[in-house]
Amino acid sequence: MTETSSNTLAFIGPGTMAEAMIAGLLRQGVATPEQIVAAGPRRPRLEELAHRYNIRTSTDNAEAARSADVVVLSVKPQVLKKVLPELHGQLRAEALVLSIVAGAPIERLSAGLAHQAVVRAMPNTPAQIGQGISVWTASAAVSGAQRARAEQILAALGETVFMEDEVYLNMATALSGTGPAYVFLFMEALVDAGVHLGFPRRVAEHLVVQTVKGSAAYYEMHRGDVHLAHLRNQVTSPGGTSAAALYYLEKAGFRTAISRAVWAAYERALALAQGGKPQPPKG
Repeated sequence: MTETSSNTLAFIGPGTMAEAMIAGLLRQGVATPEQIVAAGPRRPRLEELAHRYNIRTSTDNAEAARSADVVVLSVKPQVLKKVLPELHGQLRAEALVLSIVAGAPIERLSAGLAHQAVVRAMPNTPAQIGQGISVWTASAAVSGAQRARAEQILAALGETVFMEDEVYLNMATALSGTGPAYVFLFMEALVDAGVHLGFPRRVAEHLVVQTVKGSAAYYEMHRGDVHLAHLRNQVTSPGGTSAAALYYLEKAGFRTAISRAVWAAYERALALAQGGKPQPPKG
């Protein structure tokens, strides 16, 4: 168990990812319930978190942030423009801001908060079970101790990757941040295909879930030693079933569809960075 710090953490925006972070911090012993406060407008949600984790809550964002050593911005991107004015000039001079708001650049956060020590991170959904991966970066004003604290917090969610250049955060949003959605859609399609073949849905789900888990674990055993294509070739016999299936996927533009989907997510992240409202995808 990690030794706890005296730092207090304020989560501005008590949503799903904030809860994942809270659960991870408590599970890893990085913080105690007394050190955590969640702030947001909906009392039922705050009461739910207080009951589940025994943490403090507040409906006043500024009040929660004023006394915190670490302020975690975990609101939805479209809510940020309302929250930043509430917190402008309210943070302690030595406080660290840790933002997981998709598409919100450090420059915008620093200006909106009148605060320079900002870390920007992009975790993903598996963080809820401590199996996520977070790509993060820090402004020049973030001290070495603050960097270490940020990494400690993010490590409670899973693996971490630090990037010096903030440009990679929007890329991470499109690849790993949105990535679970691609995986779940692929799994859903496989399950539906299994049902179409004649399997009961529960059996198809079992087969697909274990296939994905096992394939990922098998790759993990060989990571760094072989290319993914080598592992794919291992299960692709000449003239066999895998060869037939892969030929159809390539012919249908499977790789291109994935690449274009990730690029579309990247473009949306860039639009959010410019303050644009979410729009339905074109085409």
